[in-house]
Amino acid sequence: MLVRPPRRNDSDKPRGAAFGTAAKPWANKPPRRSGTGPKTTANPHPAHATASDGKGEPQRIAKLLARAGIASRREVERMIEEGRVTLDGATVETPATLLASLAGVAVDGVAVAAPAPTRLFLFHKPSGCLTAERDPVGRPTIYDRLPADLPRVIPIGRLDMNTEGLLLLTTDGGFKRQMELPSTGVPRTYRARAFGEISQAQLEDLFDGLEVDGVRYGPIEANLERRTGRNQWIEMTLTEGKNREVRRVLEHLGLQVNRLIRTSYGPFVLADLPIGMVAEVSEQDLAIFRKTLKDAK
Repeated sequence: MLVRPPRRNDSDKPRGAAFGTAAKPWANKPPRRSGTGPKTTANPHPAHATASDGKGEPQRIAKLLARAGIASRREVERMIEEGRVTLDGATVETPATLLASLAGVAVDGVAVAAPAPTRLFLFHKPSGCLTAERDPVGRPTIYDRLPADLPRVIPIGRLDMNTEGLLLLTTDGGFKRQMELPSTGVPRTYRARAFGEISQAQLEDLFDGLEVDGVRYGPIEANLERRTGRNQWIEMTLTEGKNREVRRVLEHLGLQVNRLIRTSYGPFVLADLPIGMVAEVSEQDLAIFRKTLKDAK
C-alpha cells in the first residue's frame, strides 16, 4: 500500500524520506570497505556464496551460484561453458547440474566460501553509465565506478543509463530477488524534471493506475513539487518498478523527461551521498528492514 509522501521544499537536490523516524548516520558516511578478491572472475567484485534456501533441496548449479551472488544466471551459464566452474575438482559440464548446496564448488579455482551475512550498500549512480557488468559496445558501467575493494555485489533492480540516484547493491542474490518482486511491495521514489504542462489533478489520477501501449501500471503516488518556466519537478512513488515506468508514464501525459533521480528504495535514501560514492547499511538497520518485508513466493 502506497503512503502519500510529504511535500518537499523547492530544491534541485536529490531527496528522500529517512529510515524510520530519523536519518541514519550511514546515509552520509564514507563507505566501509572490505578487502579485494580474485581478479579472474567475470565481475571484479568477488562474492561470498550463500546456501540456496537452507532446505537442502537439489537445485540447478547455475541458479545456486546466481542466488549466491556470484554472477547473474546468464553469466554463470557462460562461466560454466568456459569451464571455469568445478565441483570437487572436476569441471562442471552443464548449468543444469543439480546440487543440494555449493559445498565443493569453485569458480576460477577459488572455493566458494561459507555462507556470509547479507550486506547492503547504497550507491549514488551517476548519469551516463549502465547498470550492467559489461557492455558489448564498451559503454561505461556501474562497475567502472565502484571501489575496487568493495565485495562482489549485484544491483537490486536497474536504473537506465541516463537515470541517476540511489542504486542498492547487495552480496545476496536471494535478497535481491525478494526486493525486486512486485508482490513484495517495496516502494521506490523518484524526482523527475519534465518539460511540458501538467496539473496536480492529472497526477492524482495516476493513483488509480493506467495502461500505456498495452502495459498496465499499478498505483503511482505523484506530487507536483514546483514549476520553473515550462519545466516541472514531479515526485513519484511506485512499487512495481517496470522497465522505464516513470519515463513512459510521464511521456504518456505529454511531458518530456529531461532529468530523473531515484531518491529512495524502501526506507533507504540517497540523502546527501555524493555522486559515485558508496555507503554500507548497518547490519542492524538491514535486519530491522528485512523483518518488514512481505513473504514473496
